[in-house]
Amino acid sequence: MASVQPLHRREGVNLVQLEADISSIRSGSSVASIALPDYVEHTAGVTRVGALSAEAVIRDYESAAKEIEAMGTELIDAAQKCEALTAQVHDAIAFMRETAAGYREEGRKIFKRIEECALFTEDVRKTCEQVKRRMAEVSVGESPRPEFAELEPETEGA
Repeated sequence: MASVQPLHRREGVNLVQLEADISSIRSGSSVASIALPDYVEHTAGVTRVGALSAEAVIRDYESAAKEIEAMGTELIDAAQKCEALTAQVHDAIAFMRETAAGYREEGRKIFKRIEECALFTEDVRKTCEQVKRRMAEVSVGESPRPEFAELEPETEGA
């Protein structure tokens, strides 16, 4: 870890030496060799130290701006995923509504069928009661109709 040394202001700072130190750290030898963002340019006559300081600051700001844009891109991606999920949810809800409507229709059909069967059963029961009543009203003996004569019960011991 680098140690931080206090900078003491000295009278007569050697700007030439400072420029040389900065140039030795930089890979390029001239101010023009570093590509700047297109929204800034060096002012004519600025000292090398001023230009380098301005470049360092603008690079930090540009780096931060790019990170902010990247977050915006990530946010857009998240929003698109949310929109896709929302569309899927709407599709699922529509499917559920269709399924529920189908169940209701099927229930209505079964309900109607059961009631029809109940009515039919009631008609059969009434018809059977009417037939029983007619049979009870007919006297035991010769049948008035020849087709029922053979169905008459035989008497025992005959």
